This record gives sequence, structure tokens and C-alpha cells, in this order.
Amino acid sequence: MYAVLDIETTGGKYNEEGITEIAIYKFDGHEIVDQFISLVNPERDIQPFVVNLTGINSNMLRNAPKFYEVAKRIVEITNDCIIVAHNAQFDYRILRTEFSRLGFEFERKSLCTVELSKYLIPGQASYSLGKLVRALGIPVADRHRASGDAQATVKLFKMLLDKDTEKKIIQDVVRLNPKRQLEPKHLDIIAELPAITGVYYIHNEEGEIIYIGKSNNIKKRINQHFTNSNPKSKKLQTLVAAVTYEATGSELVALLKESEEIKKNKPILNRALKRTSFTHALYSFIDKNNYINLKIDIADGRKKPITTFSNRQSGKSFITRAIEDYSLCQKLTGLYQTKSSCFNYEIKTCAGACIGKEPVEIYNKRVSSLINKNSYANKNMVIIDKGRDIDERSAILIKNGVFQGLGFFNLNYQINNLDVLESIITPMQNSRDTQHIIQSYLRRNKKVKQLIIDS
Repeated sequence: MYAVLDIETTGGKYNEEGITEIAIYKFDGHEIVDQFISLVNPERDIQPFVVNLTGINSNMLRNAPKFYEVAKRIVEITNDCIIVAHNAQFDYRILRTEFSRLGFEFERKSLCTVELSKYLIPGQASYSLGKLVRALGIPVADRHRASGDAQATVKLFKMLLDKDTEKKIIQDVVRLNPKRQLEPKHLDIIAELPAITGVYYIHNEEGEIIYIGKSNNIKKRINQHFTNSNPKSKKLQTLVAAVTYEATGSELVALLKESEEIKKNKPILNRALKRTSFTHALYSFIDKNNYINLKIDIADGRKKPITTFSNRQSGKSFITRAIEDYSLCQKLTGLYQTKSSCFNYEIKTCAGACIGKEPVEIYNKRVSSLINKNSYANKNMVIIDKGRDIDERSAILIKNGVFQGLGFFNLNYQINNLDVLESIITPMQNSRDTQHIIQSYLRRNKKVKQLIIDS
């Protein structure tokens, strides 16, 4: 659990500042579960430049509670939490100083979103909160007021959790809050999980990730892990201390994150990913009459496929639909072996490419259309799918035909060029596996939005 906070102060000499406003959002990694926002009477003068910056003046604070009146609430809402702030060293110091004046030792673990951003989102022009969130397309309101800045920090931190593909942040949190019982309370773990689409991480008592999976219903899937009697499930049931998760909204995002993070984290209970999650592929070649031929064949790493399939039957079904959708020749797609005309020509549903009757340029135009639709070679494009919330969408970026990574954006923020997209995405490795995952998903979900973008 995290306490994401922002503090506005009077300004002044080091360790003589007073708090004028504080906002704390208790954040479970997915949503805000509690909050505390209050003006505070600092019982000292506010520096003029601070008044101009925040708009908070002494008249506004005359009837505000003094720090000792809100101290108990701050202790309660931050209990068992890691404090998260943009420039956490400053906010945490101010908070500790105020408690010290009351004779109370306030100690919490802390995370700084400035430092995390420099590590997880390198190369930004500025890491000040305002400029950074603007560059990342994160909406912010009431800048330089505690509530507005704390809300922006929550959204930034949520993005940083997404970008932390090695799961260092989550593992440290689990390690700080170990389960002490010898046998994990499986029912308690399941009760806290949502029935949503996402990726889940099963941890041991040291916080280490021992298994990663994806599901369209995380609660149901974890319940299956805890009730199955196969050897892997039994071992998992013995070792599990906690389950964390990331909502993705999109099944495609979940599939890509699962593939990437298993390879990066190498959990002991995940079977090693196969080098290829597909066995067959679609290839093209030009015959002696200059017609483009298509062929389903065993996947060959030395050749560049148009698209890939989990098995031969899946590829055959694809070609059968393509023949109908694009009026292709059965013979030139490898589905009908003959030295003369194909069967469809006999029933007048093939224009005769099989016997050289249909003009090459007309037939090849239709084949090229199919190839272009099912391959993203050399394209700059973004695949837009469901997000984690109703006002959010996911974005999968393809640049020059290479998968770059994925991210999320608010519907109020327009993404229309590569610079913006490259700021919000979590970089991921391009591989034959990711290509197969993306192309297979697009074949199954034809309504998913695909945008060609400017370079």
C-alpha cells in the first residue's frame, strides 16, 4: 500500500518551513482507497513568492487546523504504507520535522517519483512534475496545490509501476509486508483479488516472483491455482505468500506483458517459454507466370513470414477464409493441388488465375491487399484497444514494422505522433513471439482500431 502525498509550505530557512496544505491519497497500486486533504495553519509567515506560486495566503489559513490537530489522521492514513512523492526527500523531511516539533518520531519507507522517472523514463527534457506529466500526457489540475499535484503524482506513479517490467517496486513492497503464517491463507488472498483482465504475480515470503500468468478473470484463475492438484499447483500452494496484479483492460496487453515479464523475471514455477509459440506460417512467392502465390508451411526462422499460426489447421482455416474474402485462387494459395484449373474455377467463383486467364496485375492487387492487412512490415502504426478504466485506452506501438512497446493514455489526450507515443509506452523486446501474439489477436478481434501514424 502506498501513501502518495504532496505538501505546500511557507518557504523560508531550511527546517524552519511550515506546512500550509497537505494532500494524501492512499493508493493500492490500482486505485485510491482513502484520502486526506487539508489546509494547515503554519503559525508563521508565508514567503511572498510562495503566495504567488500557490495562491495560498495567510487569510485563507487563519481558521485552518494547526498541524497537531491533523497529525493523528496523517499517522493513520500512512500506517503500513510506503510514502510516495515527487521529490520525496523534501516532503518526507518536512513531515518528519513537523512531527519532531510535537515530540513524535515519524518513520516510513519512501519512494521518490523523480528518481524512479529518471530510471524508468530516461531522456526527458525535465523531471519537474509539471513538465514531466505534460510530456507524458497525464492530465493535471490545480498545479502547485497539494491535491492537484498529489493526484498527478498518483497517475505518474501508476505509469511507473507499468514501466517497471522487472517488478522491483512490487517485490520490495511484498518483502516489507511478509506473511508470517506457515501456510498462506488462500481464501484471504483470493478475496482481495478482482475479476478483471490483467497479469498476476505470485510471490514467496521473500517477495520474489515465483509465477507470472495472465487471465481475463484474475480471481477465478488464482482460485484454480489454489484448488488444482497437479504437481506445479501443489508447489505453488506451498510457496505462495502474496499475489499482486496489474490490470490491463486489454487481453492483448496482458498477453504481451506476460510474455515479456516471464522472460525478464524467469520465475521458478513458469515453464520456460518455448522459442516459438507457433508452428506454422504464411509465406508468399512469385511463380513463373508472375502471380503471387501463398503457402502455409512449417515456421522457418530463416524466412520472413507474413503472419504465423499456432498449428497447421489454424493456418488452413485462415487461407480458406481468405479465398472467400479476397476471391483468391485455391491453386495459388496451396489449398488445391492440381496441374490445371482449381475447383472454384469450375463453379465460376475463381476468375482463372490458376490457368493464366485472370490478368496478373488484377489478381496480385487482391493478394497484396491481404498481405498488407495481415502484416505490419515497415509500418508506423498504433493499435488502440481497451484501457483499465472507461476514460482510458491502451496503445501498442509498431515503428518501422518493429514492436516497440505499450502504454496507456487518457481519452482527453490526443496521440498523433511518434514522439508523444514513445514517451508514454513501456519499451519491450520485439521478437517472433510478440509478432505472433499481435497478429493472432488482430485476426481474432477484427474491430480493434489500428492507426497509421506520422513519423
